[in-house]
Amino acid sequence: MFADRYLQKSTFSGPLLSGLPHPDTSLLVVIPCFDEPEILRTLESLMACTPPRGRVEVIVLINEPEGCAPAVSAFNRQTSLDIQAWASQHSGSAICFFAAGPVQLPRKWAGAGLARKRGMDEAVYRFNAVGKPDGVIVSLDADTLVQSNYLVEIENHFLQNPAHVGATLAFEHQKEGLKPHHRAGISMYEKYLHYYKNAVSYTGYPYSMFTIGSAFAVTAEAYVRRGGMNRRQAGEDFYFLQHLALLGKIGEIISTCVYPSARISERVPFGTGPVLKKWMEGREDLQFTFNLQAFVDLKILFGLREKFYRLKPELLSAVMAQLPLPVAEFLQAEDLPAQFGQLSRNCGSAEVFSNRFFQIFNGLVILKFIHFSHPRHYPKMLLESEIDRLKELMQ
Repeated sequence: MFADRYLQKSTFSGPLLSGLPHPDTSLLVVIPCFDEPEILRTLESLMACTPPRGRVEVIVLINEPEGCAPAVSAFNRQTSLDIQAWASQHSGSAICFFAAGPVQLPRKWAGAGLARKRGMDEAVYRFNAVGKPDGVIVSLDADTLVQSNYLVEIENHFLQNPAHVGATLAFEHQKEGLKPHHRAGISMYEKYLHYYKNAVSYTGYPYSMFTIGSAFAVTAEAYVRRGGMNRRQAGEDFYFLQHLALLGKIGEIISTCVYPSARISERVPFGTGPVLKKWMEGREDLQFTFNLQAFVDLKILFGLREKFYRLKPELLSAVMAQLPLPVAEFLQAEDLPAQFGQLSRNCGSAEVFSNRFFQIFNGLVILKFIHFSHPRHYPKMLLESEIDRLKELMQ
């Protein structure tokens, strides 16, 4: 089968669920769940969806770090029982719900990445068992709701775009019932996410996308080719999708929407929860964002990237002088010209080099440059003004 080798070489320790999925299963939704009091709301949201043509399985991967607090462990066990009881009354031929675990994760690696990986590996195992490399693994979170056409639109996207290796989904954080300051914070954070994605796209980087853990899907075969989910305790979605983009086209599904929670949290070191916590405590001002000039300067680099193709060492300084100072300093600090030189030797033409350039200067390096250059070269600016400036530039 298509995933035999991956499953043998990965940390997969065997299936958590008994039995095999129905051969007509087209979607498998994976939901990591750790100390989540409202998981049944998420399941009810999925249950209310219009059924797609293929069958759907939903796996809730209940997980906890080794040696976690007894009260949390007890809560997770009760959650498993609650889901099993709920699933027995709501599973049918169109959609089946499963509770897997609680699974003990090694304390060193326990977190969002490893939990998502364990659940998605389970999905790979199940699609592999019935020979479905084109089966779609959908990533969702235990505090997230979905629109009623969620399952149908995901299935339709991959049926209509069989060459796509994955897709991101439109999102909007839950705002109902939030206090004004909290609501203002999440609204600005959403605007920032859209601004950042659009600004990266403006630079000419071909793989600009949202990287939200509860809002993406990937084919089982592409997940295996990618080497599976990483074990990062935060940002696992960002790293996974940036590397997945090197395998093929990642589409964008805007015909449906997911609704992540806007809760304040410090479970992970960065992301929505920690950002909101800092905002609520006055430690971060979401009215300010990255200076658009940083992205404008990156656009200059990307427009000149072919000049690094088989560039003679004695000409390097002349090319670097054509770049904005922050970009040139970053290239030197990261020793990127040497990496471009190595890439050149493996490319038969400037066109091939130009395309592969973004394997080196990828989304991770872009983010690193943005942080490197603020505030060293660029002061942060008002979010609303930068959004307006970007709109003008993109007209």
